[in-house]
Parts: sequence; structure tokens; C-alpha cells
Amino acid sequence: MTEAVTTPSPFEPSLPHEEPGDSTRAITLGDIRDGAAVALVIGVAGVLLGALWAWLAPRAQYVSNGEAVFLRNTESEARIGADATFFLLSVGFGVLSAVLVFLWRRRGGVPLVIGLAVGSGFAALVGWRLGLWLGPTSDVAAAALKAGKGVPFDAPLQLLANGVLLVWPMVALVVHLGLTALWSPYDPDPGVSSDRPGGYPPPHVHAGPSSDPATDPGPPRS
Repeated sequence: MTEAVTTPSPFEPSLPHEEPGDSTRAITLGDIRDGAAVALVIGVAGVLLGALWAWLAPRAQYVSNGEAVFLRNTESEARIGADATFFLLSVGFGVLSAVLVFLWRRRGGVPLVIGLAVGSGFAALVGWRLGLWLGPTSDVAAAALKAGKGVPFDAPLQLLANGVLLVWPMVALVVHLGLTALWSPYDPDPGVSSDRPGGYPPPHVHAGPSSDPATDPGPPRS
């Protein structure tokens, strides 16, 4: 006799088969070291941001009448241009850092993302403070006294919108997330293959040639 085999309904969800190798990859000590290395290297890169900002940012100028200090040109957009320069530099550094981190470790991981966020945020702060230090002196009174009455001198470098300090980490995280989603290697889904236990359909539902009721002549009659 042929044993009847019940084929599971396609509308019933199959139970996933768990194996030790199918679980989410645990965070290792090497992953933590990679995240720390990313944070350190990107944080040091903030020095380059500060140097470029102090070099490329447009300068507003002050002038003194001997009693007070005024903007030489009240319609000048140099102060806004300093913010725009920092913004554009931060976007460029954010994209570059995300691409380099992805090319170095394509598999990604939580420690790597945390290192990228912390390092880029710290780098933005380093670039901001270093740019202020490399730019014109913040002692306006001393600079006016040194320049003399009626002689223009450069105003201190400053950020009018402190929100641009978040541009580097935000751009870095968004770009890295996109690259990881598009080109990161994926592990095969263990529930897709039918050659493994737990896959759908199970191997026993495929009837062999001798188990087809239409072609099986059955046991010989006496």
C-alpha cells in the first residue's frame, strides 16, 4: 500500500529552522577595535577641516573710528559665507569618511557605525575650534588699536548657525547606511532552500515515481 502524504498548505507559515550558525553575528572584540580606530582616525581628520575652513572662508572686515568698531561693509555676506564654507566642507568630509569606512569594512556593524558617528561629531568640533584659533584674533579691541583709526582689519572667524556642526556626522551616517544597504554582503536565508531541514517544502512531500496512486499497481493479488 502507498502511504498517504499530506501536502502542507501554502497559506500556512512554515516554522523557521534555527541552527547555531543562523543567529545574528555577535559583536566581537575585533569589531569594537575597528569602531574605536574609525572614531580616532576621523576625529584627527577634524584638523584638516579646521585648516581648510580658516583658509577658504571669506573674511568680514571691521573699522574703528577711535571710539567704537563697526563693520566696514554692512551689506557684506562674508559672515554668512563662513557658515556656507563650513557646511560644504562638512558635506565633503562626511561623504568621504563614509565611503572610506565602507570600503575598509564592507560588512558594517554597530561598533563601526558608532565609531563613525562619534568620530565625525568630534572632528566637526575640532575643526570649528581650530578654525577659530587659526583665524583672526577674537580680541577686537586689541586688533582695532593695532590697526589704527580708519584702517580696516579682519573680523574674527565665527559660525552664526551652530547647527552646521551636525552636518558631518549626519551626512556620514546617511551615506554609510545607503552604501551598506546597496552593496553589503548578505548571508543566505536558511528558510529559502529546500535542501535543508526547515525549508519549504520539506523533502518528504515530493512523491517518488512508485508512490503515485495513478501509476502504482498496488500489491499483487493472490
